[in-house]
Parts: sequence; structure tokens; C-alpha cells
Amino acid sequence: MQIEHLLLSQSIGHLGCTDGKKPYVLPVTYLYATGYIYSQTWAGKKLDIMRINPLVCLEVYRHTDMFNYQSVIVWGQFEELSDEEAIEARTILYENVFQLMTPAAVHLHEHGTTSVVDDEDRYKAVIYRIKIEEKTGRFKTSQ
Repeated sequence: MQIEHLLLSQSIGHLGCTDGKKPYVLPVTYLYATGYIYSQTWAGKKLDIMRINPLVCLEVYRHTDMFNYQSVIVWGQFEELSDEEAIEARTILYENVFQLMTPAAVHLHEHGTTSVVDDEDRYKAVIYRIKIEEKTGRFKTSQ
């Protein structure tokens, strides 16, 4: 139950993937829905690696100090989504995570005498999910 709660209560984790030569770890915005981690990305190194080797992991944590923390790691398979699955996943992400990104991702641009909101950074070209195969957690609370 603690694992589920941590995955549901956070929206940023560290994705780990490898091309077989060296590991690649980076922060991602995600949404947990039973059995899956949903996210999005632009074309680039991360996507190239996951297409070659779909075995990935995601680490999520919350801590207050060295003696009070929660940490979860999930392992699973990268699945690139398209068509209806991608539309459905983007809707889930938009309704649950993208709204949290608005202050950092939406930029006001000046065009002549008017300001235009540019929020294209919230919508990345590739929608994917990780089909969770295994998960584990560590929870430490000092009294």
C-alpha cells in the first residue's frame, strides 16, 4: 500500500534506461495508473535508447531528511503509444499532471502590443507508458 501511495502522490521520478553500453538516468514527469507509468517525450537520446532496449526502471522518492524518506523503484517495459491509446494517455496526463506544470511550462510572449500564452512545451510528440513488471519500496521513519 505504501508503494501505491508514493507512486500516486508524486509526479516526478528518475527514469533509467540503457543501450547496453552505459546507463542513462534523467528526471521525467509521470502519472501512475494501476499497472502502468505514463509519460511523454520529444525525439532524442532517451527515446532512441528505449526503442532499442525497452527494459527500463523508474525511481520515485520523497524525503525530509536522512532518517525520514520513502523510495520506490519500478521495473518494466517501455511501450510507445499511438492512435487511440496515445490520445487516451494524453488525456489522462493532461487532466492529472499537465495542470501542475503550467507555472513552469507556460510562457508569456510579447507580440506587438499583445501578450500570447505559449504552452507548447506541455505537449511532447511521443506518448509512452511503462508496463510495470516489478516494484519495490523502502520506507524509513525515525521516531
